[in-house]
Amino acid sequence: MENTKIVKKGNRIGLLDELRGLAILCMVVYHTMFLLGMFGVNIPLMSSTAMNITRDIFAGMFIFISGCMCRFSHNNLKRGAICFFCGMIITFVVPFFVDATIVFGILHFLGISMLIYGLCGTVFEKLPAWVGIIICSLLAVCTWNIDMGYFGIPGAFQIGIPSEAYNAGVLFPFGIYNSSFQSWDYFPLLPWFFVFIGGSYFGEWAKNGSLPKFFYPVHIKWLAAVGRHTIWIYLLHIPIIFLILNIIF
Repeated sequence: MENTKIVKKGNRIGLLDELRGLAILCMVVYHTMFLLGMFGVNIPLMSSTAMNITRDIFAGMFIFISGCMCRFSHNNLKRGAICFFCGMIITFVVPFFVDATIVFGILHFLGISMLIYGLCGTVFEKLPAWVGIIICSLLAVCTWNIDMGYFGIPGAFQIGIPSEAYNAGVLFPFGIYNSSFQSWDYFPLLPWFFVFIGGSYFGEWAKNGSLPKFFYPVHIKWLAAVGRHTIWIYLLHIPIIFLILNIIF
């Protein structure tokens, strides 16, 4: 009962805000390193396997927590529309700062995912949380290599996807694209949508006060504050970093 009261009063989960804040700060560091490379600073770590794995872990954590928040939102359709609109702003603005494009970045992805949840949330919520998490985990694993031309698990089963689908040029929101597709920031619906929806089921436990007590209070105030303003940080950090690097170099 104590945890439930905390959730109702603040409508926030302290630890989740802090983890989201950590994830967005790590993203800022990653983008700073990327921009340094565009200014001629060689950072070998950027092309390493370890960096790719670390990037996916923190991105997945951010997406998972965003899915959690769907359970707390009063209007996921509005939330999704705003997020997608912000993503489109970035699509048009980024080429003015760097020689890159963002076609279906994380804000586009989150916006679409929130809109889908806003339309179909009552369907998703019919499943018990533990069942939803298991199903989403399996589907995320099965679609993880969708860009490699198949659905399935290596060594277990693989269902090939026709090459025509990859050459169509319009299925990139689903992770199906060919070598001509380019996007600096890219988070397709497959497999990431299942991470998002898996987070929504975890959010049911969070909202019901079923998680351990240490999830609910704020432990690091400034980090939780960062986690509550991630969309503004995402929108502003690239222009600010670019201008600072321009001044330095």
